[in-house]
Amino acid sequence: MKAKILCIEDNEQNLYLVTFLLKSKGYEVIQAREGLEGVETALRNKPDLILLDIQLPSMDGYAVARLLRTNPGLFKVPIVAVTSYAMVGDREKAMGSGCTGFIEKPINPDTFIEQVEQYLLGGVS
Repeated sequence: MKAKILCIEDNEQNLYLVTFLLKSKGYEVIQAREGLEGVETALRNKPDLILLDIQLPSMDGYAVARLLRTNPGLFKVPIVAVTSYAMVGDREKAMGSGCTGFIEKPINPDTFIEQVEQYLLGGVS
């Protein structure tokens, strides 16, 4: 059985694309469309990896990552920021909030799965 991946993303097109790509490779995908829903979904489902948009309604991705990192059951789950925030300092801000990694949007469908799998295997820090 492949890994269970939680995608927290409010943009329907981005959510569709990421879900399509992951499911086509056999991954189980759980979706959440805003920050607090993402936290609750993570606590309920215990995913193997969390893909986290930074710009979310109700609670931004930085706050979501910080909150997830306070839960001992999710402390070691990789959280990867998938965001269009690509200015100087944005990667550091994401990592400082508890993210394990960073993938810039727009995602490249040809390399996205490979990027995600590096985090699942613990090969990227």
